[in-house]
Amino acid sequence: MKNLFNGFLRFLVKIAIHLYFHKIRISGKENIPKNVPIILVANHQNALLDPLLLATHTRLRPWFLTRASVFKHPVAAKILHFIRMLPVYRVRDGFSTIQQNQKTFEATFEVLKKNGTVIIFAEGSHSLMRNLRPLSKGFTRMAFGLKENHPELRPVILPVAIEYSAHQRTGSFVRICFGKAIPVDMPHSQSGKLTKAVETKLSQMVVQIPEQGYDRTLEKLREAQVDVTDRLAVENFLTHHRVDQKLPTPSALPNKVMKIFHFPLYWIWLWISPKIEDRVFEGTFKFLIGFFLAPIWYLGLICLIFASPFPAWALTFIIMGGLSLWWNENPQQ
Repeated sequence: MKNLFNGFLRFLVKIAIHLYFHKIRISGKENIPKNVPIILVANHQNALLDPLLLATHTRLRPWFLTRASVFKHPVAAKILHFIRMLPVYRVRDGFSTIQQNQKTFEATFEVLKKNGTVIIFAEGSHSLMRNLRPLSKGFTRMAFGLKENHPELRPVILPVAIEYSAHQRTGSFVRICFGKAIPVDMPHSQSGKLTKAVETKLSQMVVQIPEQGYDRTLEKLREAQVDVTDRLAVENFLTHHRVDQKLPTPSALPNKVMKIFHFPLYWIWLWISPKIEDRVFEGTFKFLIGFFLAPIWYLGLICLIFASPFPAWALTFIIMGGLSLWWNENPQQ
């Protein structure tokens, strides 16, 4: 029942994801190994949208390690576990909670020993900054803990880079790149070597904009219409001041049209937006508003076709609303 529900939920989320983003580019799927325990290590720039993209664009059916603070309510904890999420306790949650991570690791061992997949965002937090932050050692502890408990298994680390053209806007572009799997074939005493190998690989995949002068550099990239999801394009511009292929000049019209034909959802967003403390969650809230309330909006319009003196207006809103979602495009933030 749980697998059936998760499969149906992934199907719905995948449809919604493709309506939310204008284009999703995926490379390196051939690097995803089969019939081995996979610890997928990814960068983390866009809150809930990162795990949703990985859950819906691989065949892996992964479990996710998620910050423990969202599991505080018992009902929320049951729901999150049902959709394949496990809590991770951090130092900021209190030293007394760290020992509870052992239960989480034991749960990941149960997943991995069946050649399953666990996703961990090893930077430890999310950020809109387009660079790679230092990785925590949780994934190495998981890998070596699995080998200690099940020495016959051969787990691998699968590095993944996720890049957004505009983190907080609908109609933006996403690029997901799967790197080559890194085997966990060294002794536990060399765990630092594994951490370094994964960090080096991810740093070669993730777009890197230097922290010094970050805002001005990002502004220059946008002015030059560089695709900020393309690591090589960004590197060429920063190193050689060369732009091989410019992004199209963005137009505000498609986004305005979409807001007109989804005005109740847009008003709800305007009401919620000022209450969001962490701006990294902007994209998440926009997606959730669309995922849960857009079907209600369209169902209401369908009802108006059959129970209203103005069915043509309702049908027009349905058609124009669908077209506006397809037309909406924000290649740059």
